[in-house]
Amino acid sequence: MSLSRLYLRSFIILLVFVSLAFFWILMPFYGAIFWGATLAVIFAPVNRRLLPMLGNRRNLAAFLTLAIIVLIVLVPLGLISASLVQESMSLYKRIDSGEFNLGRRVAQVVEMMPAPLHELLAGFGVHDLASLREQLSDGILEASKLMAKRVVSVGQDTFGFFVGMAVMLYLLFFLLRDGMELATKSRSVIPLSPEHQQKLIQKFTTVVRATVKGNIAIAAIQGALGGLMFWILDIQGALLWAVVMAVLSLLPAVGASLIWGPVAIYFLMTGAIWQGVVMTAFGVFVIGLIDNVLRPVLVGKDTRLPDYVILISTLGGLAVFGLNGFVIGPLIAALFIACWDLLPSAVRHSFREQGALRE
Repeated sequence: MSLSRLYLRSFIILLVFVSLAFFWILMPFYGAIFWGATLAVIFAPVNRRLLPMLGNRRNLAAFLTLAIIVLIVLVPLGLISASLVQESMSLYKRIDSGEFNLGRRVAQVVEMMPAPLHELLAGFGVHDLASLREQLSDGILEASKLMAKRVVSVGQDTFGFFVGMAVMLYLLFFLLRDGMELATKSRSVIPLSPEHQQKLIQKFTTVVRATVKGNIAIAAIQGALGGLMFWILDIQGALLWAVVMAVLSLLPAVGASLIWGPVAIYFLMTGAIWQGVVMTAFGVFVIGLIDNVLRPVLVGKDTRLPDYVILISTLGGLAVFGLNGFVIGPLIAALFIACWDLLPSAVRHSFREQGALRE
């Protein structure tokens, strides 16, 4: 083995080791780094528009862009989170005191079911309604206690939250200011042709912007409309259910119907016919229509991913990465498809380069 090859192999081993160590020490802040980079990609056009207006002063443009992000993203999110914590604690107290008994309400619906459905439940081992009511009540109480503990733990981990937020904002400022230079340096180390680099970077930015803007817009609209209807129908905890519907709206096809659907069934089975009809009609023709109309336009059209790929990659991303997965999942899927699409042209380009070197 020549000395040059030994040197190159040793350097690659060192590079891999140092890179893995670097990613390892960044893991505690991976969420802050991820959202800092994501927001930088989304708001980069705003920063570029501000630059000529401010005489190409990059620091000032990045600072104003950061202020815009804080005002339109972080402040509303903080206010909603504070209200959600209060409402969650209030719901837990009502469940713990017995004022709100979901098990009793579900058992009431089961009692009103027709005989064939009772036989179906019996096939699953549900015979005793009293036992069912008790099991559901215990389950809901335990779930509410777990939710309350999570809320309290989030409040107790305020220091860690603010540290993560500070890291995200600090990184976001420099990504906005130096983003173009970092992108240029990144291209120089990617062993691909300029054409392939451009396609991959374009796919990356397109998927991030479409997924975040599209999914968050759809989730916010569906959650707000669902919460408004819950408030009109005098369903307690409307804000909490609005946030839950907004989170579930990240899942294509099913989404918010996992919340408003059972509520509509409960109304219909307990004799509140007009409430059930209104909830069903609003859920199908308003909330559902938003998902069917806006999601292909805001998400699928820009990412050029089939609906089933978006659904599966979103579910897989959420399962692996938590809430961050609704962006990471479709992003990985889009890059996977883009890389395989580029493979034939990359192979042809490699053969052409080898032929040119031989000549």
